[in-house]
Amino acid sequence: MKKNHNLTLFRPLLVLLFLFFLNFISAQGPTYTAKQPSNFWKNVQFGGGIGLNFSSGYTDIFLAPSAIYNFNPTVALGAGLNLNYVSSNNYYSSVVYGISTIVLINPIPEIQFSVGLNESRVNYQEEGFSNYSEDYWDTSLILGAGYRTGNVTIGIGYNVLQNDRYDTEPFVPFVRAYF
Repeated sequence: MKKNHNLTLFRPLLVLLFLFFLNFISAQGPTYTAKQPSNFWKNVQFGGGIGLNFSSGYTDIFLAPSAIYNFNPTVALGAGLNLNYVSSNNYYSSVVYGISTIVLINPIPEIQFSVGLNESRVNYQEEGFSNYSEDYWDTSLILGAGYRTGNVTIGIGYNVLQNDRYDTEPFVPFVRAYF
């Protein structure tokens, strides 16, 4: 039986070529990198407002949790909830609840401008002789400016959608804190 010399010479060369192309093909495949942890929660701050006012025959309780996302040191966007209960003994009571959004702009660290949109449901009831009640939706768009120190901003806003029908003031003072 005659050995094929050409096959004996080319066998190692074919194996080397096969290994070379196999390595080349696997090098062109997808590369996997370790998944980086999300920075989302590092940019989120929680805060809001709490208010309590008690006097003889008068109660006012306010709760407004909120959260903001800081896109950068200058711009933040947030959302929140609000609940307000007011009662004046033998005169009226009111429950107000709703949602809000806010955009915060800090051109310099000490100054903060804000645009807030609030949608609230108002349940108002007079007591005593009239027994008058009213339920309605109230929308407010508040443009504000304040002085910021650390996590706290003190300022004033103006409700551009203020409605004279409900005897409210268009100017809204605020204290805002996010941690």
